[in-house]
Amino acid sequence: MFLEGFVTGMIFFLTPGGRCEEMEVIAEMGSKAVLPCRCGIKRCDPAAITWTKAGKGTVWRRQTSGLQYWGSNWVEGGTQRVRCPHSAFVHGDYGLQINSVKVEDGGVYSCRVVVGGHITGRQVMLRVIQVSISPSSPMWGDSMSATCSVTPWPNGASVKWMVNNRPLWSQPRSTSNKPGSVVKERATEKVAGNWTCVFNHKKEARTTAVLSVRGIVQPPKDDTKVYAAVGSPMTLPCVFSPDLNPTSTVFEKTGVGKTLAFSRSLQTSSDASVPIQEVTSEDQGKYRCAGTVQGRRLARTMQLVVAKIIQSKKKGSVGLTCQLSDASEVTKYEWVHATYDLNGTKSDGPILKEQTIYPEHGGEWTCQYYGKEGFLGNVTTQVLTQLISSQSGQKPSNKGVVIGLSVLLVILLLILAQTYKNHQRVRSCFQTLKQISFVSFSLIVSVCLFSTEEKSLSVPCDGDHRSYRLQRTRGERKESSEGVKDSSQRSCRREM
Repeated sequence: MFLEGFVTGMIFFLTPGGRCEEMEVIAEMGSKAVLPCRCGIKRCDPAAITWTKAGKGTVWRRQTSGLQYWGSNWVEGGTQRVRCPHSAFVHGDYGLQINSVKVEDGGVYSCRVVVGGHITGRQVMLRVIQVSISPSSPMWGDSMSATCSVTPWPNGASVKWMVNNRPLWSQPRSTSNKPGSVVKERATEKVAGNWTCVFNHKKEARTTAVLSVRGIVQPPKDDTKVYAAVGSPMTLPCVFSPDLNPTSTVFEKTGVGKTLAFSRSLQTSSDASVPIQEVTSEDQGKYRCAGTVQGRRLARTMQLVVAKIIQSKKKGSVGLTCQLSDASEVTKYEWVHATYDLNGTKSDGPILKEQTIYPEHGGEWTCQYYGKEGFLGNVTTQVLTQLISSQSGQKPSNKGVVIGLSVLLVILLLILAQTYKNHQRVRSCFQTLKQISFVSFSLIVSVCLFSTEEKSLSVPCDGDHRSYRLQRTRGERKESSEGVKDSSQRSCRREM
């Protein structure tokens, strides 16, 4: 087999028109790897293709007639782990696909494509990367090791470890001329989770393994905050790994010495959680649960954060405030108004993003609070519709007062305008009356003078009811009334 690979490699350099290219492929153990190989001319099909591995001989071979051959090392249980997709041949693609990559698959592969007298060759370095953890599920406090291996391991490579997407070291460590990277740690909740090896050589590759630390799995770490609403039921968690049977479990509130669960010497369940039927404001605080496993005392601390809604009144408005006993991890609040139709179907209204709101509608209001990792909890309250109605009822009364004052002001302005007009009219009337009085007086005086000039008297005579007119001339004006009387009497006697 070695001789076959050597001869194939020599053909790449000795055959006219032949050329050889080299590249690198990194594949995770157990995954699928594709080693590229393309024909160097426009028309490549039909072609004779041969894939070999250095030191292992032929991997896969296809003749121009279509016959295929597989190396014995690549057939398991009658199934071939390597293949070249025929559908890609028309495009000049003769890449080798390796399924379920193993560590021993790492090495140098050679591709040879012969079309007529033209030969195309390519060398591909396949590196297999793997992460292993030992033991895979250590007990809390035990020692553990994580190994990142790359086969074959290149000189000048570097490895960086990530635990739950956070760097384990501040700087990557160079591991030149070493078969891999090994990390030893003490198994605690801080290192439990995803271990990722980030490998850098000519390009970056990474693979991940999961570390499960046996012990108390809920809460996952000390000082975990647990959220609950006032008046609602909840359970303070204290859950051990499924294969553990803790003994002498105890659950207590720290600082006050209040024991929530009595110590039991024969605990048969891995769940030592304590339920609370109805949460009150006094339940807030720190708690500790503990149990003995395989002669080792395991403990976990947690904090119960109590949430409630405070209703307040300010200037006739009803305010709702979402209040938590510890809001240090809260980043935002959301208020949701729930309504129900006749069929009892629930629908949510617009979301209000404030810690304190002043709702315009009564009914069910829910405050949801979130942290950096997402949803934390919620608390719900009922707002009486009467409070909202009285609140909204005050608004029209204020409007009515404003409207009434406006109308009164308009009326006063109209009255003032009318008074001014009446005043002007009265002045005009007085002036007219003065003019009329003067003219009337003048007319009366003229009439009186005229009637005096033209006046004629009628004097009755005794015995005969005939009357005689006595004309008075201008010269007689100066006569006295007695002279006139005597003259009249003389005239009467003459006629008689």
